[in-house]
Amino acid sequence: VQLQASGGGLVQAGGSLRLSCEASGRTFSSYYMGWFRQAPGKEREFVARITRSGGSTYYADSVKGRFTIGRDNGKNTVYLQMNSLKPEDTDVYYCAARHTLYGEYDYWGQGTQVTVSS
Repeated sequence: VQLQASGGGLVQAGGSLRLSCEASGRTFSSYYMGWFRQAPGKEREFVARITRSGGSTYYADSVKGRFTIGRDNGKNTVYLQMNSLKPEDTDVYYCAARHTLYGEYDYWGQGTQVTVSS
């Protein structure tokens, strides 16, 4: 599967952005999806994940209550709604897909830059 992330940009602290990640192919609903972020020189950090049906989600403590992950299997797309953004949310955000509920992600998108100004 190929993943194309979009929706990043520059926003002031306290603002909102919605990231999208569109997948190619006809088997999107068979993948568990996740969002990660990474700053230059730092390790990639988990942000959120969602099950194949969208019925279960899980978040990093740093974004819990501010970010919401969702998916539309009919549109082959996973979303990340980001509210109450903080300067420390500035990163490149990546979407990823895997075949299993746990373990390594098999496919990665190209990343979209999110910059939050103070």
